[in-house]
Amino acid sequence: MANDMNTQDDQALADEWAAALEEAGDGQDDIDALLAADAATSPSSRLPMEEFGSVPKNNGPVTLDGPNLDVILDIPVSISMEVGSTDINIRNLLQLNQGSVIELDRLAGEPLDVLVNGTLIAHGEVVVVNEKFGIRLTDVISPSERIKKLR
Repeated sequence: MANDMNTQDDQALADEWAAALEEAGDGQDDIDALLAADAATSPSSRLPMEEFGSVPKNNGPVTLDGPNLDVILDIPVSISMEVGSTDINIRNLLQLNQGSVIELDRLAGEPLDVLVNGTLIAHGEVVVVNEKFGIRLTDVISPSERIKKLR
């Protein structure tokens, strides 16, 4: 008897699904009709599809003006100053101790690099302000040049 109930419930559920699918129709015809109507009314309003990985088009000079800039102004970024760099093998790295000197690739008095999230944005010189180190920017890379380096 319980088996009869399950079969009846299954059949009722199957009938409901069949009725719903029949009511909805194929659906592809509706989609095709909408696409054809859209193409007929405004064929020139569609933009061509671009391939993934293609280089973005340069639509003119880069500016900082625009309504979307306010959205990103409060995002925190990491700023760092790089005195210089060098490559060292692990054997020499493990031998470093207090008082060791590492020769860098910069000359004394040469400007430091100012990096924001690892991207060079300026050069500067070290200054002391209220007994703390600071940096005075001597050369700032233009926003358009920074964006070009990102591409």
